[in-house]
Amino acid sequence: MSYLECLRVFVRVVARGSISAGGRDLRLTPAAASNRIKDLEARFGVRLLNRTTRKLAPTEIGAVLYDNARKVIAALDETEATVASYAGTPQGVLRVVAPLGVGRRLIAPLVLRFCGEHPEIQIRLRLSDRVVNIVEEGVDVAFFLGQLEDSALSWRKIADCGRVLVASPAYVARHGTPSSPDDLADHNCLLLRFPRSPEYFWTLETPDGPRKMTVSGRFDVDDGDVLTQWALDGAGIANRPRYEVRAHLEAGRLLEVLPQTPPLGAQFGCLTPHREFQDPKVRLFIDFAVRSLKGAL
Repeated sequence: MSYLECLRVFVRVVARGSISAGGRDLRLTPAAASNRIKDLEARFGVRLLNRTTRKLAPTEIGAVLYDNARKVIAALDETEATVASYAGTPQGVLRVVAPLGVGRRLIAPLVLRFCGEHPEIQIRLRLSDRVVNIVEEGVDVAFFLGQLEDSALSWRKIADCGRVLVASPAYVARHGTPSSPDDLADHNCLLLRFPRSPEYFWTLETPDGPRKMTVSGRFDVDDGDVLTQWALDGAGIANRPRYEVRAHLEAGRLLEVLPQTPPLGAQFGCLTPHREFQDPKVRLFIDFAVRSLKGAL
């Protein structure tokens, strides 16, 4: 197996934190990915990874190799992109991540349409509501839905996305309707939480400006669609993107709560690593996404 391929596997395994996840990103079985790592260790005559049943981490020399190999691979990928731009037909693999809800409803169908028009491009789509370090994990395009903080990444806005607090008619009948943000303290709030999540509070739009509200509840989960289902089942109040629950609101399955002080809206768009020369297939995909998704939210 080529030295470069082994390096790619090693970098992806370290970035993803496991051999199975790193191999999956590269369409390799865990056994095949593990063999690539062993080939590298045999080449250098040193252990590169410390493996336990619960954790994988680079050794000291493995961390040095990772830092340098990541830069080499990024430079090679950028060089290939530059050369491909002269060929006139973008081709190769695009690694795309998106939040679970928007990924299922909007991005997965978008990928099929895009690849139908551009058969030379392969897309490896990963859906997750966790915070993703797109540079460390080798992601080409990350769809983002939320409040964008200062970032060294390149940003392409697609649309603004309103949010709404919702509860089922059954929940409201049992527990009443909050009449002010302070009343949320007396209600079971359904929370989206995952490692490094900032959502331990809800920010509501009030006449005095955005107000952070500390909320709590008996249930939290790392999948937004589960929150919606819990709200439909009468378990509590959920904070959801309006487009995701629009049909439920129109059908009366969910009711809007505190419409006079809705949650702070979100931005929807694409994040990409900042590079001097953008891969043509990345630019092509993002342009396609912006055109296709402008009115979807």
